[in-house]
Amino acid sequence: MRLRRMANPRDAAVLQRFFKTGPGEYGAGDRFLGIRVPAIRKLAAELDELALRDVASLLRSPFHEERLLALLLFVRLFRRGDAKQRERIYNLYLKNTRFINNWDLVDLTAPHIVGAYLVDKSKKPLQHLARSALLWERRIAIVATFQFIRLDDFGPTLKVAGLLLSDTEDLIHKAVGWMLREVGKRDIEAEEAFLVRHYRGMPRTMLRYAIERFPERKRRQYLKGTILRGVEPT
Repeated sequence: MRLRRMANPRDAAVLQRFFKTGPGEYGAGDRFLGIRVPAIRKLAAELDELALRDVASLLRSPFHEERLLALLLFVRLFRRGDAKQRERIYNLYLKNTRFINNWDLVDLTAPHIVGAYLVDKSKKPLQHLARSALLWERRIAIVATFQFIRLDDFGPTLKVAGLLLSDTEDLIHKAVGWMLREVGKRDIEAEEAFLVRHYRGMPRTMLRYAIERFPERKRRQYLKGTILRGVEPT
């Protein structure tokens, strides 16, 4: 595999620390080659004609960058595929979530495969993922909704966010807060209508991410618990 010839042990050590691969950490045991995302994207473009079965096999690699390459190839194949091909890739993606096992792997692909596939379909699969015992499936559930946010459809994001309010994982708190912030960029009233109902019980990190772009005065009101209605004067 060409990626292995591009390996950089020094960068691999840095990436293993960055992606928390130590014992007990969320990426425990993952292995890195030390290759940055732009180089992997470039290689994905060069391998555009790789067969889907070969891409699926690559997704089972022990190396993080090879799994990322497989997922980026899935995205490329999904975008140009017909309805049958898209369904097959969507199903392959969800059957292999144990290999989509870090936040970058989820964030770079879930909107473009899971979200894109479900645009004109029932969103119930996202609710199932949001209730999963697997951290990465729960992150897929919320990050996939970025696709709907881009289409000004905020309902799926708010539904999944509600299901994840009591999640104990910091990576979920960050992802939910991020998606709520994205909703607010397009419709601040929709975001605040959700926040005013839930912010007092939200994990602090989730709330901080959600209100990151608010005016300072309003941010302080949320953090102090003094917001009484959805939209306060700034």
